[in-house]
Amino acid sequence: MLDTDLDDIHPLFADAPSTTGFKKLRKRIVRYTREAIEQYGMIEQGARDPDAKPQKWLVCLSGGKDSYTLLAVLYELKWRGLLPVDLLACNLDQGQPGFPATVLPEFLEKMGVPHRIEYQDTYSVVMDKVPAGRTFCSLCSRLRRGNLYRVAREEGCSAVVLGHHRDDILETFFMNLFHGGRLATMPPKLINEEGDLFVYRPLAHVAEADCEKFARSMNYPIIPCDLCGSQDGLQRQQVKQILDGWESNSPGRRQVMFRALMNARPSHLLDPKLFDFLGLERKKTESDTNFGEIPVLR
Repeated sequence: MLDTDLDDIHPLFADAPSTTGFKKLRKRIVRYTREAIEQYGMIEQGARDPDAKPQKWLVCLSGGKDSYTLLAVLYELKWRGLLPVDLLACNLDQGQPGFPATVLPEFLEKMGVPHRIEYQDTYSVVMDKVPAGRTFCSLCSRLRRGNLYRVAREEGCSAVVLGHHRDDILETFFMNLFHGGRLATMPPKLINEEGDLFVYRPLAHVAEADCEKFARSMNYPIIPCDLCGSQDGLQRQQVKQILDGWESNSPGRRQVMFRALMNARPSHLLDPKLFDFLGLERKKTESDTNFGEIPVLR
């Protein structure tokens, strides 16, 4: 819980509404983000040492509501001295036709946010490689992630920070369950395959609806992803509709399911790689000791 009054503290909050509802929303998002950062150890050891070289995070911006919320809340935590890292915002312009390439650079300049705009035409690669009627998301995300890792290394960053929220994590879990045959989702913290960069998701506990309300209330210039959003029948959209239905019939269901991801019991699942079922032994009783003895007839 933050004790400091939530007054405007950074240009990112210059037009923040003064309503009680928005202040509660902002405070909730900050609290949940701080909890995730602390719970999953996103601040490396030594980062709080005033004599140490500041760590640097590459904060990835798509121009969507989630990434704007991520950037704002990280700056609020940094302003309050709760996030001892340097932040570099980065947008990867993937060459998508009609993409408003000037929106993010102008916004970041106006806000005084250090940033890097990287142009890589991954759009043409995706369109060339993906057969007609298939979804673009998998290849698009791999190409995007590879370029972001490269930029992070070039900028001396220790972590790539993404704007995935609670609902993204929950939807990915059900996509893996329904279509992948595994219990897995997006972790709040992981190390890339090369082992030289962390990947963080500080909004892991934040609801999508809160990101939507926050970004809209702040009038941030939202850029839609028309490349993926224009396709019908995406598995993620189907899962989202299922979860929306459950939430509508039983409000709060999403949060209950999300808590389940934080309360796994390997002994009550079926994966022998996670729990040693073969090594289970029951406690010997007196009847076991006497088992096999032949009673004496008198």
